[in-house]
Formats: sequence, structure tokens, C-alpha cells
Amino acid sequence: MALDSDIDLTGFVTSYLIPLGWKLAGAIALWIIGGWLINMVSNLSSRSMTRQKVEPTLVRYLEATLRVILRIVLVIVILSVFGIETTSFAALIAAAGVAIGVAWSGLLSNFAAGAFLIILRPFKVGDFISGAGITGTVKEIGLFATTIDQPDDVRTTVGNNKLFSDNIVNYTANPSRRVELFAQLAHSVAPQQAMELIRNRVAQIPNVLATPAPDVEILEFNAAGTRLVVRPHCHNDHYWQVYFDTNKTLAEIGSANGWPVPAPHQVLRQQV
Repeated sequence: MALDSDIDLTGFVTSYLIPLGWKLAGAIALWIIGGWLINMVSNLSSRSMTRQKVEPTLVRYLEATLRVILRIVLVIVILSVFGIETTSFAALIAAAGVAIGVAWSGLLSNFAAGAFLIILRPFKVGDFISGAGITGTVKEIGLFATTIDQPDDVRTTVGNNKLFSDNIVNYTANPSRRVELFAQLAHSVAPQQAMELIRNRVAQIPNVLATPAPDVEILEFNAAGTRLVVRPHCHNDHYWQVYFDTNKTLAEIGSANGWPVPAPHQVLRQQV
């Protein structure tokens, strides 16, 4: 009886465990080698598209799509090693895709929105945009989400569908951007003289564009005096530098010319 048990155990190990072990080893080897090949193919395709001057946004999107497709193919190959019928598996994937599509309709809508973002190109990687309540520089347009770095160095990931369904403001699309500031003058300050001084000094601020020239106009007359609007133009990269330098220039002009601090004036008349 002991001899028969030894024979059965040896036969089980020989017939089942050893072939299974070889299949597992082969599957692991395929996963490692396949992953390496996928990375190599993706990198080669990315470099090839970059050499052909394909837009970086489209390069990253196509590279991510290629990686996903190749991973699915790799999984099917590995399953075939274990003797699983791949045609049945393909049918299973199709059925699972329908079920997942119903359950993850939001995820698929993000995927579709990502495709539209690539095709319609309201922005690209590197653009400074505002959308879905987020403002910052676009770092990546992925399959399902877009990565944006905000000005305070906070990285935010926004679903493509949420971004695509919202109003998108692209600050980088045009060659220049207008800075809009206001200057409140006291009643005793002559508006025309102040406007000329401000216009000349603002034009000398670094990175302020000569064309279009800075606008300095009277916006309104209020209880404190005359309110001016100051509008220099600059490249988007220099927006905040011009913004703050213009404020400093307004303060310097007022101090150098002895302009009084504007304050609301009221005249009370007593009826006799």
C-alpha cells in the first residue's frame, strides 16, 4: 500500500505539479519580458513621433493608449500558456466590457472626452488654462483625466468629462494678455496730468508690450474723486510680474507727486 501511495504521489507530481510549475515560470517570464518589450515599443514610438514633430499632447495620449492595448494582448498570450481558450476569453472580455460600460459610464465618458480634447485641441500640454474650477499649467492629458499644476505648485487631476463639459479659458492661446488695475485719485489731483504720468511710467515697466500700448482712462467719478483704469499688456509668462510692478509704480507716482490719500467727501448743508 505504501508503495502504491508513493507511485501515485510521484505520478501526480510528474503529471500535474511539474507542468504547472513550468507554465507558471513561463507566464512570469512572459510578463517580465513582455513588459520590457511594451516599454521599449512605447518609448520608440514616442521618440519617433517626437522626431516627426507630433504635438506632445497627442504623443502622450497615443503612447498611453498603445500601452493599454499591448498589456491586454500580453494578458491574452499569458492565458493561452495555461491552455485557456483565447476566443472564449475574447467573448468574455466583450461581455465584461458591456457590464463595465454600464457600471463605469462615467469612466468611459472621461475616455470619450479625452479623445475630443485631443481632436478639438482647446488646449495642449504646457498651456495655462482655467476650467472645471481649476487654474494652472497643463502637464498631461491622459486617457481619463488631465493633470494640471496650479500656480501654488499644487498638482490637480481633473476628469476629462468634467473639464470638457465646462467653459475652458486658455490664457496661452493669444500672444498677449491684458492686466487690469485701478487707480483711485483724490478730488485735488488733476486727472489728465495723472493719466499722462501713469501712462509714461507704466510703459517703462519691464515686459510691458509697446503694442498694444498701455491704456489709462477715466473709469468713473465717485465720492472719493476720479477712478482710473490702468491696462498694460504683456505675455502670459510675465503677467504677475507686470501686475505687481504696475501696482508699485502707481504707489511710487502718488508718493513722488504728493497726491493725497483719496477719501469720500460729503457736504452737509443746513437749511435755515
